[in-house]
Parts: sequence; structure tokens; C-alpha cells
Amino acid sequence: MDRDYVIYAHNDISSPMSRDEAIAKVKEYAHKGIDAYIMSREEGERVKFSNEFNTPEWTNEGAYKKD
Repeated sequence: MDRDYVIYAHNDISSPMSRDEAIAKVKEYAHKGIDAYIMSREEGERVKFSNEFNTPEWTNEGAYKKD
């Protein structure tokens, strides 16, 4: 099943993209020192309309590391 994903960064939601595109984009953000999160398009819509994003608790434990 081909699902659409979005990126949450800078208190904004991106346009829908493929999983591979989302992963590449989050890595780009990480290299720039910007926190960004991948979520389903459905979750992105929920966050957009409720304006409630809860930072995952695991963020600091297993975050992507710069090379």
C-alpha cells in the first residue's frame, strides 16, 4: 500500500510525499540541525486542524545522528 507522508518542522506541515522522499527530507533537516518528524498524511491533517503536536518521547534517545 502506497501511503502518503508529511513532515512536521518549523511548526508547519509539508505537502504529502512518498516514504523515501520523507526520509530524505528529514535527513536534510537533521544535517541542518532542524528538528523534523515524519507522520502519516492523516496525522498531519489532525495536527494541522487541532494545532496540537506532541513531541515523541523517544526523540532524544534514537534520533538520527549527523555524519
